[in-house]
Amino acid sequence: MTKVKAIVLRAAGINCDVETQYALELSGAEAQRVHVNRIIENPDLLDEFQILVVPGGFSYGDDVAAGKILANQIIHHFSDRLNAFIEAGKIVLGICNGFQVLIKTGILGKIEPSGKQQITITNNDSGRYEDRWVYLEPSSKKCVFIEQGRRIYLPVAHGEGKILFENNDVLEKLKADDRITLRYVDENGNFGPFPINPNGSTDSIAGLCDSTGRVMGLMPHPERFIRFTQHPHWTRLKDKTRADGRTIFDNAVKYVKQNLI
Repeated sequence: MTKVKAIVLRAAGINCDVETQYALELSGAEAQRVHVNRIIENPDLLDEFQILVVPGGFSYGDDVAAGKILANQIIHHFSDRLNAFIEAGKIVLGICNGFQVLIKTGILGKIEPSGKQQITITNNDSGRYEDRWVYLEPSSKKCVFIEQGRRIYLPVAHGEGKILFENNDVLEKLKADDRITLRYVDENGNFGPFPINPNGSTDSIAGLCDSTGRVMGLMPHPERFIRFTQHPHWTRLKDKTRADGRTIFDNAVKYVKQNLI
């Protein structure tokens, strides 16, 4: 049986690549950690994979802006190949810093591919790094990574997680195109201020996808909750099989098996 193959992009400052590789492997993929320089040298490497994940961390120390340098490497060296990867029906996931990278490449930062960047991610309203667990409500029917009706609980760990739009028209277009994937809520599914919304993100948005639903970026870290013992209250859990982060990777592998292999 053909294996689902996933590539986990590495660069200086990325620090969640090992956990992300492990999460993909638990979900049944054959995952490899590959440095961005190897893809710059040989963009054909992308052809070997069906899943690309840009993991969390602080790529290049977040100099200039979070994710900006890695985004520029992608733009100037293999953006055409990455676009072809997506157009071939393959899937891309950006987690935290990886989400920031996808925003700044324009893959998730633009409404139209030929347009200008109209979405950004900036400093938390609290003015500090936020490291806490949050509830997330699925809000997209087209995104292949999430499940309708399944509220999930994941940790966030970022200083720049506030999603902003050029104007309200951009937000309304995203809503109309069903591209808002996850929103911050409380345990009962209600919206609220900090700490329910840990960064002040517009409309409590925690994740976005592209128009195909096969490219998603999110600020919370699914790779940090792939075993129930990673839950902060795991000894009190009634369901000791549920690990919400694992579902993101399970859905990715399932999609590839059903559609690309």
